[in-house]
Amino acid sequence: MNDINSKMPILLIGNSFKYEVESTLKLFFHTARFNFPEDVSEVDISEGDIAELTVSEDGRELSARVRLGEKYDSRSCTLPEGTETKIQEHELCRLLFHILSDMTGIVPPWGLMTGIRPVKKVIELMQQGKARDEIYERLSGYYELSPAKLDIAYATAENQLPIVERIDSSAVSLYISIPFCPTRCSYCSFVSHSMASAIKLMPQYIAALCRELEITGELVKRTGTRIDTIYIGGGTPTSISAEDLRTVMECVQRSFDLASIREYSVEAGRPDTITEEKLRVIKEFGAQRISVNPQTLNDDVLKVIGRKHSGEDFIRAYECARRIGFSNINTDLIAGLPTESYESFCNTLDRIISLDPESITVHTLTIKRSAALFADGGDYTDNPAAEMVDYSIDRLMKNGYLPYYMYRQKNTVDNLENIGYAKPGFESFYNIFIMDETQTILGAGCAASTKLVYPDGRISRIHNHKYPYEYISRFDQLMEKKEEVTECLKRISSIQQK
Repeated sequence: MNDINSKMPILLIGNSFKYEVESTLKLFFHTARFNFPEDVSEVDISEGDIAELTVSEDGRELSARVRLGEKYDSRSCTLPEGTETKIQEHELCRLLFHILSDMTGIVPPWGLMTGIRPVKKVIELMQQGKARDEIYERLSGYYELSPAKLDIAYATAENQLPIVERIDSSAVSLYISIPFCPTRCSYCSFVSHSMASAIKLMPQYIAALCRELEITGELVKRTGTRIDTIYIGGGTPTSISAEDLRTVMECVQRSFDLASIREYSVEAGRPDTITEEKLRVIKEFGAQRISVNPQTLNDDVLKVIGRKHSGEDFIRAYECARRIGFSNINTDLIAGLPTESYESFCNTLDRIISLDPESITVHTLTIKRSAALFADGGDYTDNPAAEMVDYSIDRLMKNGYLPYYMYRQKNTVDNLENIGYAKPGFESFYNIFIMDETQTILGAGCAASTKLVYPDGRISRIHNHKYPYEYISRFDQLMEKKEEVTECLKRISSIQQK
């Protein structure tokens, strides 16, 4: 079922639980495709892989039947009368989960938890005053989480909660998108564009981005809103020239009051784009936190994933940043990269720890449909990602790096997670805000997303155009959406004035 061309039919009878059912299937078949036919009577159920999930008319009787090759299994359960639809959905997925666990031998470490924010569940229970034992009992019972994942989720929540409780919901954060990279990594699914194809549009793009920043700055000033954090991401922001980077950061300085911001980050990213001149521009305009991301220090693996730099290039970029005076540096690693061995990953992590960065983020390889790795159709069932992640948890925590934010993605190898670790006091506010969803984040630039969090908890999203030519050619139409931003900022501002 990991064949990317397969389309296993999933028959939903008496229910429309497509999203959660598919999410549960994805725990076992990362890159497979599924077909949810509307008319189940037309489906030939006599051969091939198939799943049938049934809910009786009164919602009490649930059943799941699955055939995979020569294997077949079915399970059912009866719920109390009046059970709400959400519980019906969860219990139906539980039946499917246990069938597939037995059939495949796979036991997903996060159990039935398919959401991207597992720590949020823990924090919600902490804020209700629940003790650790009760939190463990609830989450292990409902989601069937493994003890190891409960431990790391709880540890992350403990470190994150004090920061979450200090979030200023009357302020907003700013995300600035520079969606360009020198080349596209084979695992990448982000909307990013190679510099070779985008170079002709660069002057127009920088001009449009600065104009959007100016318009956003005017809205912020007019509504009396305070900027809390700024994050310049991508892509790889340092793909552009030092001159263009100066133009963007100068515009930020001119358009927003930076006097009270708590954090200003630039994702410098790939070492092959980092120069001393660009680092000096970043520092000159007030960014305190940067990311320099090797992903691995194994040169052979770097070639496989399409990176044009070496492990030593990363060391040089990192040391240059230190020499210039950056005292808050993050590094990103990926567990489970193609051809990376367990020993190679451990060596990379140990070398990074010896450099003593303030934070280290460990991602797990995710096979997204838009990534080249997905098209390759590789079998990652023997990928040692789980062992790599276990090693990173142990080594980082023993060396004083505490987990402070976590998120999960679909199609991640071994259903694992991405965790940000930091020395105490160096946690990234922006990373927590983007996961917690309690602060408005204004997005500027191609493929950026604005997340409006209203005082009543309602969340609205505005997405900028994905491609530079669209962003440039339809800029005026895009700016019309700022009216909704204005309305939200006015409501946020009213909190400050009370």
